[in-house]
Amino acid sequence: MTTYSAVVTTGIYCRPGCGAKPLTHNTRTFEHAAAAEAAGFRACLRCRPYRVAGPVGSDAPDLVCHAVQLIIGGTLDRGTEATLAEQVGVSQRHLRRLFLNHLGASPDQLARSRRAHFARRLLDDTDLTVLDIAFASGFGSLRQFNRTMLEVFHASPTDLRERRRRADRLVTDGGLALRLPTPPGYDWDTARVFLAAQAIPGYEEVDGTTYRRTIVVGDAPGVLELSPGGSDHLLLVAHLPYWEGLIHLVGRAALMLGLEGPRADWSPLETRIRAEYAGRLGRAAEATGTLVPGLPGGLTHVLPAAAS
Repeated sequence: MTTYSAVVTTGIYCRPGCGAKPLTHNTRTFEHAAAAEAAGFRACLRCRPYRVAGPVGSDAPDLVCHAVQLIIGGTLDRGTEATLAEQVGVSQRHLRRLFLNHLGASPDQLARSRRAHFARRLLDDTDLTVLDIAFASGFGSLRQFNRTMLEVFHASPTDLRERRRRADRLVTDGGLALRLPTPPGYDWDTARVFLAAQAIPGYEEVDGTTYRRTIVVGDAPGVLELSPGGSDHLLLVAHLPYWEGLIHLVGRAALMLGLEGPRADWSPLETRIRAEYAGRLGRAAEATGTLVPGLPGGLTHVLPAAAS
């Protein structure tokens, strides 16, 4: 679990290892970036907390974990906290109380933080337009996007893009590349070997150090690729017909690999991935895939959206 340190005198919160050295009596700690932001702190420009994977702690009850999974899946993009509460079978008031007690932020605050942090990564990593980034990150409008980025980062999306470092921008031959944050000690080789053993022929493959799978976006096919990136991230390359809702596709990939969501656990990875594949293999056996010519490598088919 990542613990964020917030400095009362500056109003800034940092991730572990930041070079800032505030006095202990001037700091507060939070388990989630969303909780620090809900308390009025903004992200440090030096250590960039939005690049850290942030799972839900193991002490959170099952109901909270289920609600977080629904948020990652986009429930609050399409509905309200009342909608989310109804889906998990409790009142909105009780759900908010559980979130504040265990996460330090309400469901809406957690969803807002996820969208803002994902958008900041896209501003750094990609050359997508500000409008494309807004919808790729799950925002309902450009106005909402601009307002949220000002609240979370105290700067407009345009200003944030101008601040990106020379080494931030990712360039690949085709597709949209971005970093998928991993915790210290994350073992991609272990995950890759297990993914290769469980791969559904035609729908996914492991080619060298790269894992590749087909997906469906709306009614159109797409491909996600994962490969080693650096000590603190994997490289994800998305080949998609459009970018709207990209945050949820990336969230699904992170959930599958145990990088995000309820009780995220990176050791052993096999347990996490096996649970994902048990469900997917069953759905794949029941579903009739669609042949798609021109896909890379050994990929040939996509599953219906509900099965992929």
